[in-house]
Amino acid sequence: MDIVTLEIQTRDKGVKAKDYLKQGQIPVEFYGRGIENKSLKVDYQTFRRLYNKAGSNTVVELNVDGKEKMNALVHDVEYHPVNDSIMHVDFINVRMDEEIHTSIPLVHHGVAPAVKELAGILVTNLNEVEVKCLPGDLIHSIEYSIEPLVDFHSYVRVKDLKVPSNIAILNDPESVVATVVAPKVEEEQPVAVVAEGPEGEAVATEGDGDQNAEEVKGKEEVK
Repeated sequence: MDIVTLEIQTRDKGVKAKDYLKQGQIPVEFYGRGIENKSLKVDYQTFRRLYNKAGSNTVVELNVDGKEKMNALVHDVEYHPVNDSIMHVDFINVRMDEEIHTSIPLVHHGVAPAVKELAGILVTNLNEVEVKCLPGDLIHSIEYSIEPLVDFHSYVRVKDLKVPSNIAILNDPESVVATVVAPKVEEEQPVAVVAEGPEGEAVATEGDGDQNAEEVKGKEEVK
């Protein structure tokens, strides 16, 4: 897949993170096995657009201060608990010649006959799968069709997913990705009707409201 480039700068540790955020910069940490950790910063809008497009499973070439280039993956994004703005980003170093373990999102398409014709409810049990591959072989998403879901006993399983041969899915092949379940049917509750007992006291009975009402009316007429 294509590698995206991100211009990024060295961060002055003497400047507080909140001050960088006020300037439209996101504090960044870059780390990984066998390398020195780096404190960096990146333009807020530049990173936001890149992350919305590439996600966390696209190799990003970090161009640090226009002098040093490093390949990385977005490892963690911290959001503000109230306004959901990005507050901090972690990048992890990747070597293009070493396999990595990561996750790839699942995207379904098509129409399930069990939904369209039987009014069933689509249930997706997995939204992503764990994979192992070289960084350069990562794909943005794995698409699958839900058209095989023709009834309430049909399933799309992990083993049904189609991926390039250079990507190994680590999930159990028998795990259910998606299925369709029958719609819930609301049971009709019995209606309580108050009738007069043999001694004149009220007696609650259960059953069809209209039928019981007629029975009570009939008894009243006899009296």
